[in-house]
Amino acid sequence: MKPNFELQWKINEQQAGRMIKEFLKEKEISRIALTDIKFRGGKILVNNTEVNVRHVLKVGEIVTVIFPLENPSEGVVGEKIKLEILFEDPYLLVVNKPAGMSTIPSREHPTGSLANALVGYYEKIGIRATSHIVTRLDRDTSGIVLIAKHRHVHHLLSKQQQNGDVKRTYEAFAEGSVKLKMGMIEEPIGRKLDSIIEREVRSDGQCACTQYKVLKWYKEFTHVELELKTGRTHQIRVHMSYIGHPLLGDDLYGGNLLLIERQALHCRRIRFLHPFSGMDMNFTAPLPLDMDEIIKAAL
Repeated sequence: MKPNFELQWKINEQQAGRMIKEFLKEKEISRIALTDIKFRGGKILVNNTEVNVRHVLKVGEIVTVIFPLENPSEGVVGEKIKLEILFEDPYLLVVNKPAGMSTIPSREHPTGSLANALVGYYEKIGIRATSHIVTRLDRDTSGIVLIAKHRHVHHLLSKQQQNGDVKRTYEAFAEGSVKLKMGMIEEPIGRKLDSIIEREVRSDGQCACTQYKVLKWYKEFTHVELELKTGRTHQIRVHMSYIGHPLLGDDLYGGNLLLIERQALHCRRIRFLHPFSGMDMNFTAPLPLDMDEIIKAAL
């Protein structure tokens, strides 16, 4: 496996006649990235010969961009933690994160995070990379997480996310009986004034929109499917609590702990376009055991 991340293209008739810097701009390689390539050990090659960004491209030429080596995440120790990998290629990873695993280390949980696991995995397979986590989940939320293997890939996927092209579908168990079969919750969310963790619906908060659909009603809870139209911290948990149906196990927002001791929330599906092939990427992860057992007991 090559230690440096690199990209390669063969120039066609439509691309010929322009300078490399214009071509690379169309490929979403930023001026900052080009500066890094120039001064931190990267290269731009045409037919395996190093050139500068003013080189004018010709039909059939092979352009190779070699990015500088990345330093592993500072302060994040690699750990041998098993990852449930749903998909992997040279550019990205899709993993199924268990409940109880933080996405990144914190003061309260400095080890055992997904970032620690990624650094350990990269060390094992010989990648020099930072843990570029594109879609984060709360510590006690289970499900799919999208990860880029390089800073440039992270940039491309984050741009998709900002444009609303990374679609995530969640499943949750909400207390009580949600009356409407489907609905949209559009209420602004902001930080609660007396807390650094808790959020709430407040008029001066950021715009937040959650779409939900009832999958099935049970005696003590409602199984719902949810999609986020915005990506605010704790958005699903805050919105469901606001309409009077906090998630089972979510005691921070009023849920009871009788059936489960963590918020009953799972990222079931993710859909996005591959940043290089343009292929439609669609992955699912079944409900984890603790949530599945609640359904079985309720039947």
